[in-house]
Amino acid sequence: MTKETVLTNARIVTRDEVIHGSVKVVDGRIAEVDSGNVHVAEDLDGDYIVPGLIEMHTDNLEKHIVPRPGVMWPTPLSSILAHDMQIIGAGITTVFDAISVGEFQENSMRRHILGLAIESIRQAQRHDLLRAHHCVHMRCELADPAMVEIFSPFTHDPLVQLVSLMDHTPGQRQWRDLSQMRTFQQKEKWSEKELQSFIDERLAKQQKFASKHRQEVLQRLNGRTIPLASHDDTTAEHIDEAVGDGIRIAEFPTTTEAAKAARDRGMAIIMGAPNVVRGGSHSGNVSALDLAEDGLLDGLSSDYAPKSLMHAAFVLHDKVGLGLPQAIAKVSANVADAVGIDDRGEVKQGKQADLVRVRPVGEVPVVRRVWRDGQQTI
Repeated sequence: MTKETVLTNARIVTRDEVIHGSVKVVDGRIAEVDSGNVHVAEDLDGDYIVPGLIEMHTDNLEKHIVPRPGVMWPTPLSSILAHDMQIIGAGITTVFDAISVGEFQENSMRRHILGLAIESIRQAQRHDLLRAHHCVHMRCELADPAMVEIFSPFTHDPLVQLVSLMDHTPGQRQWRDLSQMRTFQQKEKWSEKELQSFIDERLAKQQKFASKHRQEVLQRLNGRTIPLASHDDTTAEHIDEAVGDGIRIAEFPTTTEAAKAARDRGMAIIMGAPNVVRGGSHSGNVSALDLAEDGLLDGLSSDYAPKSLMHAAFVLHDKVGLGLPQAIAKVSANVADAVGIDDRGEVKQGKQADLVRVRPVGEVPVVRRVWRDGQQTI
């Protein structure tokens, strides 16, 4: 039986323009996008209709599996369901759950999260419990001695659809500013001797493992058509290394130099949506707003705050002056392009009917309704 839904009296944000009109959905696909209103339809009272957001890097599932230090939640299924509700409530209909592969610390609970996350997603999918579409982004911490051991069992798992290469060794990339690192890792009370011991230990592991593990990850993924991302690039040399390894996505470059090099080398530049909403980086790195103004921003990721993704798009429109179609594309179509998805991310005839009804309230875009594959989820 054909299932049809018509939404009317909406400001429809396509990839190129905003149309006041109607969207017709048939059997989970967008059948028509027209200007003008339709009498026999659901009236959206002038709210925006935007494509379902595409999130390529959120740590949010980890927070549900380990909600506090030392606490592993006993039922992973409830963790994925709570995470899923938060994701869909933010207007995200496709999410790459970013799971850390390595963390340095001995006996860290996070070393068990990857397997638990994949199994919980698979279990929820079997029972048709998920509102958003989920896949996995493996964030490989190259300097962790156990990284390859954690990574290897999931190299060819079909749920894994994105891999990034990271190195959070103090004194470079994200943590060039050691004072910011001390605050983030809650080590402000350390003496200078304790801090130096910590840095020396991390540097020794980096020198021993990072380059070796980088090559092992690339070799193990050889033969898989899977997008790769670099992480926290700081210099043009970092970008050159990434491009030489076949990487086409630059996640969270920390400097304008790195972002310009990424643009010159044809990489997609992804920055943090919290950086946009807060007006700056929590690590003291380059402002995403500055990169947007310089034309050095392709897409956004909510990183640690799913609520930031829709908000950031409207900030780019309101404060940077991007057209709303261009701003929304940075959290939908552009991200889809970066990760190789071609069936969603736009309000366009023939695309998957992942749609979000949004109404601005003051500075906040409020998600009022969400459809995935034409089915209302909230």
